[in-house]
Amino acid sequence: MLPLATALLAGMLVAAAIFIIPYGQSTPGDTTLANTGMDVTALPLESPASIALPDINADSPAPVQQEPASDADMQELPTASAPALTIPQTTVVVKKGDTLGAIFNRLDVYPDLVRVLESHVHNHALGKIYPGQKLHFSIASQQLERLELEYTPASSLVYHRDGDSFSATMLNRPLDTILETASGTIDSSLYLAGHKAGMSDALIFDLVHIFRWDIDFALDLRVGDRFAILYEKLLLNGEEVGDGEIMAAMFVNNGVTHRAYRYTDENGYTDYYTPDGKSLHKTFLRTPVHLARISSLFNPKRRHPILNVIRAHKGIDYAAPIGTPIKATGAGRVVYRGTKGQYGKTIVLKHGNIYTTLYAHMSRYARKTQVGSPVKQGQTIGYVGSTGLSTGPHLHYEFRISGVHRNPLKVKLPATRSLRETEIDRFLVSIQAPAKQLDAFTQNQLAMRDL
Repeated sequence: MLPLATALLAGMLVAAAIFIIPYGQSTPGDTTLANTGMDVTALPLESPASIALPDINADSPAPVQQEPASDADMQELPTASAPALTIPQTTVVVKKGDTLGAIFNRLDVYPDLVRVLESHVHNHALGKIYPGQKLHFSIASQQLERLELEYTPASSLVYHRDGDSFSATMLNRPLDTILETASGTIDSSLYLAGHKAGMSDALIFDLVHIFRWDIDFALDLRVGDRFAILYEKLLLNGEEVGDGEIMAAMFVNNGVTHRAYRYTDENGYTDYYTPDGKSLHKTFLRTPVHLARISSLFNPKRRHPILNVIRAHKGIDYAAPIGTPIKATGAGRVVYRGTKGQYGKTIVLKHGNIYTTLYAHMSRYARKTQVGSPVKQGQTIGYVGSTGLSTGPHLHYEFRISGVHRNPLKVKLPATRSLRETEIDRFLVSIQAPAKQLDAFTQNQLAMRDL
């Protein structure tokens, strides 16, 4: 599951898949969702604000900072609980084009900005404020006493005055959780069905992430597919501040019911499992490109669109805009990177002893993809292009077992791990309550729909 910050979408980019039926293109009796897709990564993102002072962060523009825990410098800071405030706070919501200099100047405490910047070596966060972020100022006698940069409602970086300088601490507030349910039926897109069910973009993405090894969300979705989730709602002082983890999920795709339960084993490893304790996490992802539609299927007798001859098409083509990120479908190692005849710019990955995957027609390669480099599942290895013998921008993806081409959409994917026998009893006990709650909610929703 993603961390809390991914559920807080103010001014930040959240990745989630959107699958839309192109109206007017379906045939009578065909309820299959068309092979088109959009990604929430296409949503507009406001430019991050920067510090308007000379010689500060002058090397490069400040990127959006989403979560302090990902910054090693922030982890070195001491932490504190929320103190009782004696000076009233002024809250500023960062606007597009805002700078720290402009904000401090509006509050008439501009001289203190220099003191804040000079007093603490870990000031990267100050150069990464973004539209929508909240800054809390405590000012007395035209002097800044305290500055809080809010990352999430539960996590902030706080500067405290200490004479003529400032010290910094991380402030963590305890959150309460309650369990909520949501369900929907797909009639045009998963994205729209999720929003109609009251789910945030982050929850929709998490649902896709949980089932992405078993369901091809670019190809497999059908009109009438159903889903339901049991998830945590996060509360701060009794007010909702975001979504937590999905604890149980159900997805009915083309008549087949998939179930998933979140479980942390005795060693602290957390994953999603089927009701019998098998991990949903597979060695390979079904699709290497999120923002794509399938333009050509695996076909040993396909007529080549350029050469006009019968030539086997031993992979899947995903049409997508130039520059769309291409993900490694499995962890492995780069064994080839370069121009490969009609494939154009190509990368070949080896996964263990018998599996290889090929990614062709790239526009360019990602960093850290030299021959011999290790790659992780889901890592960006390149970007969609139209190099080689290509009719337009797309990714050609091949999956091979012991050198033999297999249909990536139909090949059975090996699971990475399942629970040990010693864990099964503990797992079955832990999922009883969420399973009953989700099943009861689902049955109630179906009964109401049939009325």
